[in-house]
Amino acid sequence: MRLVIQRSKQAKVTVEGEVTGSIEKGFVILVGVTHEDTEKDAAFLAEKAANLRVFEDEAGKMNHSLLDVGGEVLSVSQFTLYGDCRKGRRPNFMDAAKPDHAETIYEAFNRFLAEKGLKVETGVFGAMMDVQLTNDGPVTLIIDSK
Repeated sequence: MRLVIQRSKQAKVTVEGEVTGSIEKGFVILVGVTHEDTEKDAAFLAEKAANLRVFEDEAGKMNHSLLDVGGEVLSVSQFTLYGDCRKGRRPNFMDAAKPDHAETIYEAFNRFLAEKGLKVETGVFGAMMDVQLTNDGPVTLIIDSK
């Protein structure tokens, strides 16, 4: 399982002209799932994301987590995180999980975040989405479960 986490001041996702998710201060998390990922991977990454210390404390050091600052999450499924671009000019998406498995793991990830008390907004699984955000910092991290 792979996450791209962007610290944001605000963000929203729109599907067919309708806002499906919107947050203030927090994380935009792009979520990719591969074939062998399980709910254990989802739980591990939810724990990691919720507790990453990337928000500034009073001294300006990245010392606070999403939980510490009362941040929110905009979670967006993104199979293209498993695009292999090493050969040719067209990405190979063979490592991306099939939609039914990917959606199950994606929903588990969101559930684990919500169980930690975080507000979790989402896009629409499998839809074409427009994602707008104000990246804060910018701070962008890539985290894999394996």
